[in-house]
Amino acid sequence: MERMEGLSANAQAGAPRGEVTVDDATLFLAEFKNGALGSFEATRFANGHKNGMSFEINGSKGSLKFEFERMNELWYYSSEDPEGVQGFRLIQVTEPVHPYASAWWPAGHVIGYEHTFVHELYEFVEAIAHDRNACPDFNDGVKCSQVIEAVDLSIAEGQWIEVDSL
Repeated sequence: MERMEGLSANAQAGAPRGEVTVDDATLFLAEFKNGALGSFEATRFANGHKNGMSFEINGSKGSLKFEFERMNELWYYSSEDPEGVQGFRLIQVTEPVHPYASAWWPAGHVIGYEHTFVHELYEFVEAIAHDRNACPDFNDGVKCSQVIEAVDLSIAEGQWIEVDSL
């Protein structure tokens, strides 16, 4: 039998096969309270992506792009830049003025995956020390679960589902 690694595997030649019933991919649309639209896509089996979490926000005055596989970079576009120099520009988020960067290495040295857990623990301890709510909290988790439930209901019913009605 071949060795399995991560979320990928190869079946042994001639091995029996069955129906796949897991949700391996989803794509859904959202309309926010302020009228903004969102599209969300997720899959566990996108060839070439090792940890391809990303987001892109586009607005009337600019755009932001972030890719988790390049976590020290943020792409920024401003429609208010002078004509002739408009375009996405790369912001390296390792300068001491960026959140958390001053606690680590000199500018230009990457902050890694493991550092995000240190930052999370720091924020949690700070919330306790200053008697304030941690963020995210249980209520944020409930809201995320409501969105996932609304997506499932929308698929089953073939219509938009109001998240606040759940």
